[in-house]
Amino acid sequence: MVWLFIILLGFIFQIATILILEFRNPTKAMAWMFILFLFPIIGFILYYFIAQDYKKRRKLRRRGTRTFQEIKSKLWKQSRIVTSLDEMTNPDFTSQGRLFGLLTHISESPITGCNETQILSHGEKAYAAMFAAMETAKDHIHLEFYIFRHDGMGTRFKEILIRKVNEGVKVRMICDGLGSYKLKKSFIKELQEAGVEFYLFLPPLIATLDRRVNYRNHRKILVVDGKVGFVGGLNVGDEYLGLSSKLGYWRDTHLQMKGDAVYFLQNTFLADWRLASGQKVDSQGLYPQHQCTSREQTQILTSGPDQHWDAVQELIFGAINAAKRRIWITSPYFIPDPSIRAALKVAAVSGVEVTIIIPYHSDSRLVHLASLSYVEELLQAGVKFYQYTKGFIHAKVMIVDELMASVGTANLDMRSFFYNFEMIAVLFDATPIMELVKDFQNDLAESRQIKLREFSRRPRRQKSSELLARLLSPLL
Repeated sequence: MVWLFIILLGFIFQIATILILEFRNPTKAMAWMFILFLFPIIGFILYYFIAQDYKKRRKLRRRGTRTFQEIKSKLWKQSRIVTSLDEMTNPDFTSQGRLFGLLTHISESPITGCNETQILSHGEKAYAAMFAAMETAKDHIHLEFYIFRHDGMGTRFKEILIRKVNEGVKVRMICDGLGSYKLKKSFIKELQEAGVEFYLFLPPLIATLDRRVNYRNHRKILVVDGKVGFVGGLNVGDEYLGLSSKLGYWRDTHLQMKGDAVYFLQNTFLADWRLASGQKVDSQGLYPQHQCTSREQTQILTSGPDQHWDAVQELIFGAINAAKRRIWITSPYFIPDPSIRAALKVAAVSGVEVTIIIPYHSDSRLVHLASLSYVEELLQAGVKFYQYTKGFIHAKVMIVDELMASVGTANLDMRSFFYNFEMIAVLFDATPIMELVKDFQNDLAESRQIKLREFSRRPRRQKSSELLARLLSPLL
């Protein structure tokens, strides 16, 4: 009886600890409680090492803010900063004071007014643009990817980076320690021996021991000479060219950017470099004057443990509530938090066209099931869902009326909202928005609509699997 009492007391202590530490996030608390019931001791150990540590999160935030403040005055002088609603060139924004206020407060990166954006809608086009930009490098190349493979595409990157180092170009490279855990040590050694400065962002062992394994760097950034930048959904690997036997054709969206926005891509990379390497890089030469004359307005918005706000989640919530006619979303992983889910339902019930494209073929069965678990209740509210059937759709795009669009690294899921280091570009001008509209319409033509009557009749076994996946979804 004594041992039984001790075991029960220990179990109560574990439950109480999770409830106290996760009281702000009940869905996450429920997920950990479920794991704890299945694996009473192992579950608590996993929670200790994997769950958020708010003390360390505050430390990351201070570092990120400090890095930005050191260079802020220079960026403000060199950039055309939009400081008032009257300066927005999109006429639809004249009545969006609340959304403008949100955008200018949730991010340290402002809306800038001199940019040139090119939409890159598939891997071949995006990689070709990246290679062309890197070939022109004279001073530096900065790369940051969640996944970097040592396959054919990775080798092509390696070869050009080594060649540019031999030409005197400074090359700095970050890969996420978990996302790129399969990257061969020999591949990394070859880069380092050639002169490429390479660091893993929170390698798994170090991150686990330091209780930071839950902080993954999901950003994809390429900056060349501080003048040309890239951001979007593509990592580096053959599968992004559609060469995966499992997934086949790969549909993604990436951006090439010139102008003011590149300064803020650069600044984000340098902040991440400081976290990964411990090095503070001299900013001289990293923020050169550009020749952009366009009036295209763009905002580079970052989110993660180094930020004061959950900016991606808050932008999506604010944009959904601002919509008057349409909300079009493409996301490979659809696991919305309660506030986003409620906002989508309210928008649809209010007469806004809400259309969401998700994959038919997924790279994660558990995430796929979790995504499907949210579909039926949203269909009942009038949200339209389509499943992309041509291959795997990995694009992360949101279009709201003709008001704005976003492209970046963040999925519409709780991991991207609250745990990962993410980045999106918010676009306000008609030209890039209409290009994304055309891409979305093309994707719809390659998709199959999910009908409520048919979907509600899916097998009970599948519904049970979806519910289980949904229960675990805050941790995915």
